[in-house]
Amino acid sequence: MIPAQFNAKEVEKKWYDYWMKNNYFHSKPDHRTPYTITIPPPNVTGVLHMGHMLNNTIQDVLIRRARLKGFNACWVPGTDHASIATEAKVVAKLKSEGINKNDLTREEFLKHAWDWTNKYGGTILEQLKQLGCSCDWDRTKFTMDPDMSASVIRSFVDLYNKGLIYRGYRMVNWDPEAKTTLSDEEVIYEERQGKLYHLKYAIEGSNEFVTIATTRPETILGDTAICIHPEDERYSHLKGKKAIVPICNRVIPIIFDEYVDMEFGTGCLKVTPAHDINDKTLGEKHNLEIIDIFNEDATLNSYGLHYQGKDRFVVREEIAVELEKIGALAKTENHLNKVGTSERTKAVIEPRLSDQWFLSMEELVKPAIKAVLETEEIKLYPSRFNNTYRHWLENIRDWNISRQLWWGQQIPAYYYGDGKEDFVVAENIETALELAKVKTANSSLTTEHLRQDADALDTWFSSWLWPMAVFGGIMEPENEDFKYYYPTNDLVTGPDILFFWVARMIIAGYEYAGEKPFTNVYLTGLVRDKQRRKMSKSLGNSPEPLELIEKFGADGVRVGLLLSASAGNDILFDEELCNNGKAFANKIWNAFRLIKGWEVVDIAQPESSKVAIEWYEAKLQQTLVEIEDHFEKYRLSDALMSIYKLVWDDFCSWFLEMIKPAYQQPIDRATFDKAIEMLEANLKLLHPFMPFLTEEIWQHIAERTPEQALIIAEYPKMTSFNEKLIVDFDFAAEVIAGVRTIRKDKNIAMKDAVDLKVVNNEKASTYFDSVITKLGNITSLEYIADKVDGALTYRVKSNEYFIPVSGNIDIEAEIAKLTEELKYTQGFLRSVQGKLANEKFVSGAPPQVIDNERKKEADALAKIATIEQSLASLK
Repeated sequence: MIPAQFNAKEVEKKWYDYWMKNNYFHSKPDHRTPYTITIPPPNVTGVLHMGHMLNNTIQDVLIRRARLKGFNACWVPGTDHASIATEAKVVAKLKSEGINKNDLTREEFLKHAWDWTNKYGGTILEQLKQLGCSCDWDRTKFTMDPDMSASVIRSFVDLYNKGLIYRGYRMVNWDPEAKTTLSDEEVIYEERQGKLYHLKYAIEGSNEFVTIATTRPETILGDTAICIHPEDERYSHLKGKKAIVPICNRVIPIIFDEYVDMEFGTGCLKVTPAHDINDKTLGEKHNLEIIDIFNEDATLNSYGLHYQGKDRFVVREEIAVELEKIGALAKTENHLNKVGTSERTKAVIEPRLSDQWFLSMEELVKPAIKAVLETEEIKLYPSRFNNTYRHWLENIRDWNISRQLWWGQQIPAYYYGDGKEDFVVAENIETALELAKVKTANSSLTTEHLRQDADALDTWFSSWLWPMAVFGGIMEPENEDFKYYYPTNDLVTGPDILFFWVARMIIAGYEYAGEKPFTNVYLTGLVRDKQRRKMSKSLGNSPEPLELIEKFGADGVRVGLLLSASAGNDILFDEELCNNGKAFANKIWNAFRLIKGWEVVDIAQPESSKVAIEWYEAKLQQTLVEIEDHFEKYRLSDALMSIYKLVWDDFCSWFLEMIKPAYQQPIDRATFDKAIEMLEANLKLLHPFMPFLTEEIWQHIAERTPEQALIIAEYPKMTSFNEKLIVDFDFAAEVIAGVRTIRKDKNIAMKDAVDLKVVNNEKASTYFDSVITKLGNITSLEYIADKVDGALTYRVKSNEYFIPVSGNIDIEAEIAKLTEELKYTQGFLRSVQGKLANEKFVSGAPPQVIDNERKKEADALAKIATIEQSLASLK
């Protein structure tokens, strides 16, 4: 018994459980060609949002289609340990319980982190199952799994031994909320309204002072010089003099350097080497003292004097008041400047001097530039992102890979002394001990003498190995899985991590495997609301994905997302799109119920059905060619729209009408069998996009064994087809539409048969006459040489069609109606022709506007000819 309504909720659980039970998602190496995708691993403690919905739906479409096409499809899922985000959540949880992270040992903290991960870590992967994602769950990986961590450590040791990883004292980006350094790429610059403070520094031993402008008056407590351009005559008398820093009264040298722009501000620059990258360079050049005034949380330390312990922004307000009070604040003015913020915590970044680990990128990056921009071994879709990729990689700087965190892979450097070079790098402490003994020539050393570097590695340093590490390619490069599945095929991700992740995976792929990690990179856009605003919980414009699935069904949501998702372009999401997806599912369901409701008997096949089948087979093949082209160009939205039109317009609206038996009459078996065959072909095309609905219908059509499930069925094969058949049907469809329009306008019921006479000026094919006769309820279709008087008429191109007038039509009323319509159309034509006669309009308007006006002119002329012919036949 086929239910009257499609129950998405019941169907989704049933078929997902069935697919899991029969292990359809699992892949292992065999004789087939592999098709591999590795999931961009979401944060382990994250939950599903609209971006995940889009990204993973696209991946599922690609993997299901590959499975149907006979590839050994393998989609590896997993999660990322997300050092900064996860550690911040664990610290916040501990704080709510009255526990301070600093009171815990590393081991104690990590236990809390693992408890948190084990509790929340699987949430997002479970949610992906509700969307229908057919990942190989047996292969699920986590970037902190033992084998994954071992890969990261081996990578570090290898790069260190190659001389590519080094330890350096550098100015870094410091996140005072996460209390860790960040790479340059993790800093987001935002324009913010602030203030410019003009401060007066007294010149030692005189009544003179110099004025210096700064946006950060709190940093004066770390000033160690004032810098002036050597050619600035205004200040030449200050050479060899010293200035006094307000409040702290530190006496600092006045130095001269061409770095200063004489035209900018007062021409004087305060130098704070501990808190500005350019100041640090000046400090090194002039051998200046370095004074760090901040604690790791951006409160002021003992150099902050009476401001010690206060937050930097609080001090900024208070110190301005004090400076004014002592007469050291000349003026304050509003100032718009760019402020660096942490991508993860949104905290304002502090430049900070620190010992950190760096990866030298200059040589590593070269194969990655070549692969995308020269040989095109790897292609980005859309290709406009090649420019972004080029800019990033050609301007790359060494990568700061250490983080002052405990959650993550601990840096495998082991210190045996207090000197900066008193360390060895090894995969484990036992190997480190042997290296230390050799380096120190001290055989009595034990592991007790070694202490491991406290920092963890940047999360991206873990995930850049993802396509290799998930198949064991770092630890066992000769293993069967790695040799079979790598390189992978497609990567689907957002352009916001093109550098963070995509480029770095390419770099790692060439460094460790000597080849690309994937062939194609499909870059999705951001999901925005219909007002073009980025979706966010704070704006309240981001729907809950699981609530959407509950409301519209997973298939409806998938269709809604994909219909608006062209590569690289932002998605303007509207719930109505999901409603359209749900309506499409209902349309297909009702079409299936219609077919299965017909009585099937062994009778002769009508000519109209035979013709309809030939046409639909050709139409299906034409659509297959379109779909293939769209997929090759990663235009998934266009591919879905082609299928949508095929099923909704061609199958449901035309084909089923063409073959439908008369009321309470049976259908012939040959036509019924073909209808089922065509429906099954449609289901195969639709399955990657709407997996639940299609599997449900497929299993209702006939009793199927697990080996015959739709998920592993054979995708329709492309064959040659008769294009003329499609063109001829399009003409016949216009003929049918003309008959139906006249019936509607003249209130001639479809049950009332009419005659149709044709002047075939176009020499149009008569192949579809049986279909025209059936769908127009035509008693006789006759080809004639001349027009018929007293008949209703219409045109298709130059062909004229006449329906003799029946007695129940009011001739006078019809003539009046047509005359009014003719008058309106002639007026419209004059308006259009007036525009086209205007030389200024024609020369200034865009080509598409001119083409549109010419089309209007042609349509109006054709309509006028039809109306005049109809009037002539009625008079």
